[in-house]
Amino acid sequence: MDQFAPLPDTWGQTLRMALELAATLAFALSGVLEAARKRLDVVGVCVVAFAAAFGGGTLRDLLVDYRPFFWVAHIEFLWAVLALCIGAMAFMRQRHLHLTERAILWPDAVGLGLFTAVGVDRALALGLPALVAVMMGIITSVFGGVIRDVLCNEVPRALNDHRPYALWAFLGGTLHVVLQQAVGLPPWLVLTITVTLTAGLRLLSVYRDWQLPGWRT
Repeated sequence: MDQFAPLPDTWGQTLRMALELAATLAFALSGVLEAARKRLDVVGVCVVAFAAAFGGGTLRDLLVDYRPFFWVAHIEFLWAVLALCIGAMAFMRQRHLHLTERAILWPDAVGLGLFTAVGVDRALALGLPALVAVMMGIITSVFGGVIRDVLCNEVPRALNDHRPYALWAFLGGTLHVVLQQAVGLPPWLVLTITVTLTAGLRLLSVYRDWQLPGWRT
């Protein structure tokens, strides 16, 4: 029996939904942590979390003219993010956690990998060209973090952190297209590889301090 035999379509759709929900929650958590670190009030924390969670996917859906938006079609995403905000804020108030910038890196990296895979997969499913699909993966995975950082009065990590960020989304998205269209691996395996590689490389670059050259005047 072929170990890479295609899974039933219902299983594939469930996997895609699970990955998009996980990505949404990962970025929502990064928004909660960043807003809490900046000592925003409860409303501010929720605004940043929702913007981080839905910003990238909403821009993707706008650019490819996909309606309804993913969080409108699946309103459970909104409830899940709201529940995460309430739960995370309650937990942090009880534990009196001291949050550093490094605390945000894990959910941010996981969200980067998940949203890269989801964004490319959505674009390919719509029949868009390979390069456009890669760009949609980058936009989906990076733009929510950009909004989060701007709302928290920070230069976006995607632009200011010399440790590769959007670069890994580009490489992960490119590999996704190659594995699915050229190699012909089943979508569930391609999604898994894309998430693991993109998130793993981002975390590795942070902890090994791999840096891109900065602009020198």
